[in-house]
Amino acid sequence: MAAKAALPLQMFGRRLVQLRSSVTAQNLSALRVSHQRLYSTEKQPEEAAAGAAEQKTPAASPEVEKLTKDLAAAKEQNAELLDKYKRSLADSENMRNRLNKQISDAKIFGIQSFCKDLLEVADTLGHATQAVPKDKLSGNADLKNLYEGLTMTRASLLQVFKRHGLEPLDPINQKFDPNQHEALFQKEDKTVEANTVVEVTKLGYKLHERCIRPALVGVSKC
Repeated sequence: MAAKAALPLQMFGRRLVQLRSSVTAQNLSALRVSHQRLYSTEKQPEEAAAGAAEQKTPAASPEVEKLTKDLAAAKEQNAELLDKYKRSLADSENMRNRLNKQISDAKIFGIQSFCKDLLEVADTLGHATQAVPKDKLSGNADLKNLYEGLTMTRASLLQVFKRHGLEPLDPINQKFDPNQHEALFQKEDKTVEANTVVEVTKLGYKLHERCIRPALVGVSKC
C-alpha cells in the first residue's frame, strides 16, 4: 500500500519539475525578445537624430550674425586705437628727447652771448700786447711791467675761457673752412696750396665745438 501511494507522488514531482523547466525556458526567451525590442527602440531615435543632424545644418540666427559683425568692428577699432597709442608714445619720446637736448644745449651754450662780449676784451688785450715795442722792454722797466701785466691778464682770461669750453681758433696754414673761417681777401703765395689760410687778422672762437665767431683770414690763390 505504501508503495502504491508513493508512485503517484513521484509522478507528480516529475511533472512539477518539467513544468518548472518549461516555464523557466519560456521566461528566458520572453526576456531576450523584450530586451532586443527595447534596445532597438532606444537606438532608433539616436540614429534618427544623428542622421538629421548630418543632413540638416541650422542657419545662423540674426543675433549671431550681429554679434559677429560687432566683434569684427571691435577688433578693427582696437587695432586702430593701438596704432594711435603707439604713434603717440613715439611722438612723446621724440619730444622728450628734443626737450632734453634743448635743455642740455641751454646749459652749455647759455653763456654764448656773454662769451661773445668778452671776446672783444681778449682782442683788446691781444692788440695791446702786440703794440708794445719789444726792443724797448729791456731799457724801460715801467714798459716792461706794463707788458708783463697785460700778458698775464690775457693769459688768465684765456684760461677762464678754456675752463668754460671757449677756445680760440688760429687757422694759420690750414685749409680754408667756410664753417669756421671768413675770408677777407686773397693773397698770392706759391709756397702753399690754393685756398690755404696764409694770414689771420682776427682770431676765431668756438664754444664746445660750436663756432661762435669765425676767424677773419686771408686765403692764398694760384
